[in-house]
Amino acid sequence: MPNITFIDTENISQSIDVLVGETLMRAAVNNNIDGILGECGGACCCATCHVYVDATSVPDVPRIGEMERQMLDHVAAPRRDDSRLACQLVVDPSMEGLRVRIPQTQL
Repeated sequence: MPNITFIDTENISQSIDVLVGETLMRAAVNNNIDGILGECGGACCCATCHVYVDATSVPDVPRIGEMERQMLDHVAAPRRDDSRLACQLVVDPSMEGLRVRIPQTQL
């Protein structure tokens, strides 16, 4: 199980082991990570699981899809080049050590 670190706006980090095949959103919700809401349950239609992916931690994060790209236009916090929706990031073994930052707000 890859170990993923979520970092909040106070720079407090929480690392969890995530099952391969699980989304970052589901893992965050199941492990009570504050700031990841996942209001739509992972259907890529609410943008309440917005995260900033630290590309230096894992260089080969899966590419962004068109639906995710469109939903990122609706995030509450500033959209950046490293913005992703956690519901669209399915964990695989290469994500060991991935770090993601949680934005100030999801709503």
